[in-house]
Amino acid sequence: MRVMRIKPASSAPTVVPAVASEAAPNAIGTLNEKHLHASLRERYLQLGDATEVRVDGYIVDILRGADIIEIQTKNFSNIARKMRDLVQRHRVRLVYPMARDLWVVKMPTAADAMKRRKSPKHLDVIDIFDELVAFPDLIGHENFQLDVVITSEERVERFDSPKRWRRRGWVTIDRRLLAIDSIVTLETRADYLALIPQGLPEQFLTSDIATALNRPRATAQKAAYCLSRAGCIERIGSKGNAAIYTHVAS
Repeated sequence: MRVMRIKPASSAPTVVPAVASEAAPNAIGTLNEKHLHASLRERYLQLGDATEVRVDGYIVDILRGADIIEIQTKNFSNIARKMRDLVQRHRVRLVYPMARDLWVVKMPTAADAMKRRKSPKHLDVIDIFDELVAFPDLIGHENFQLDVVITSEERVERFDSPKRWRRRGWVTIDRRLLAIDSIVTLETRADYLALIPQGLPEQFLTSDIATALNRPRATAQKAAYCLSRAGCIERIGSKGNAAIYTHVAS
């Protein structure tokens, strides 16, 4: 397992010590916690940490002194308000897993035995922009750090109903962590900017980013949107229906 160094959150004069209750009545609880979330929490836990506690009206996964570690395995849109609020007073490290290798496990049915296949989809750190569109304003925020955990995972599915047409009746019931390949820590604007190709022309389109990354243009568009909102690049014109961008002078 190759793990990139996890940098400590940068000191921030606006941090307010967090005060947590001993137990949160509506905490996730280990009985309902999914495998992936529980595994990542154990990976980050240190002696003296508090878990599943209430801070400023929110349940947080780990409280380490005044610092918060939040593990998110679903869409960032679900926690956008929570993140924006907490970073105003606390240092927050957001942990998000992305499956570079994914195996899909279909539980047995009356007609078929259990099946396991490897998905052709491979995610990498560049795909984090698909989620960051929920709060691009936090990119480079002095109290915000994002750990992208590159994983190998299993997605366990159960046949529920043929009415669930999007997956032909199959629903995801769990995600299982098999291995951690690396942890990429994003903290400064420069860290996020480094995710897109550095050899782009002075003026570039999202199609240039997509080609250089070998990723769909939709991913490049989301990256450009996030980076422009963060002040890393700026839109200076258009070419037909395509926006023209350039890097912002540091």
